[in-house]
Amino acid sequence: MTLPLPTPVIDPNLFATSSSLAGLRRGVAAHNPQALRTAAQQFESLFINMVLKSMQDANFKDPLFGSSQSRMYQDMYDEQLSIQLSKEHAFGLAEMLVQQLRRQWASEGTKAGPAASGPAAASAAAPASGPAIAAPPVTSPEQQSAFARSIWPEAARAAHRLGVTPVALVAQAALETNWGRNIPRSAHGTSSNNLFGIKAGAGWSGPSVGSATQEYIDGMPTATRAQFRAYGSCGQCLHDYATLLSGDPRYRAALGTGNDVGAFAAALQRGGYATDPNYARKLTAVADTLSRVLGAEPLKLAAAAPIAAGSGTL
Repeated sequence: MTLPLPTPVIDPNLFATSSSLAGLRRGVAAHNPQALRTAAQQFESLFINMVLKSMQDANFKDPLFGSSQSRMYQDMYDEQLSIQLSKEHAFGLAEMLVQQLRRQWASEGTKAGPAASGPAAASAAAPASGPAIAAPPVTSPEQQSAFARSIWPEAARAAHRLGVTPVALVAQAALETNWGRNIPRSAHGTSSNNLFGIKAGAGWSGPSVGSATQEYIDGMPTATRAQFRAYGSCGQCLHDYATLLSGDPRYRAALGTGNDVGAFAAALQRGGYATDPNYARKLTAVADTLSRVLGAEPLKLAAAAPIAAGSGTL
């Protein structure tokens, strides 16, 4: 016996077109929360429809009044019913999928690797947010080496002020800018030389640039826009960065960590330096990559240099 089913409300807007499916696929790939929920709801709708079809197939068919036309209408009815039930969260499958994928995104970090981490250095008032929100282009070891060597001398001087290895600062700059390829720029294309995504807060009186960025809210990356400090050179940025960290008690534990990049990164994250829940892990991973790219020579120089946390000048 077939049990009577409630009459569904047909919503023609729920039928997916090829263009809407393509947009949905791009949204999920970009970790868009709304696209994720919509995709999960469609998956639940398909699952419910399969269950209903299995129930129909299990019933004894009426050999007298059954026809291909009646089966077609029954299939249409089941399809619309499955859509309505998924919208009403009748099974709860969509919500389970959303929560599972959110945990997976949080464990993986960003959309396409470390450089899209989003959060960056904090100003004295609040955490900042890094500029990169799109999937970063892949950089070769040669490009990574060129970027690291271009800022190494100034990074070494700033690192000496903080009592850390230059590897930590160069790796963090690489993480925030995708090895120098995603530095915030003005509307005219002028580089801000902002290697750490330092925001232009209320206490900043210098020039700034507006840039797209992302913040992590409840572990999920969210696109936004912010103003970032602009510098005349990368050296000025490194000097300002060292001043910010050494003058903010939230990051006191990061000072004097020497060659332990993991301790430096963990202290930054505990201090609220970034909203990305995996920031410390990513920074440490980039430092490992940097060590492989540069080889032993720069690391030997860093290890031989005196390390002392203090407030010296560049």
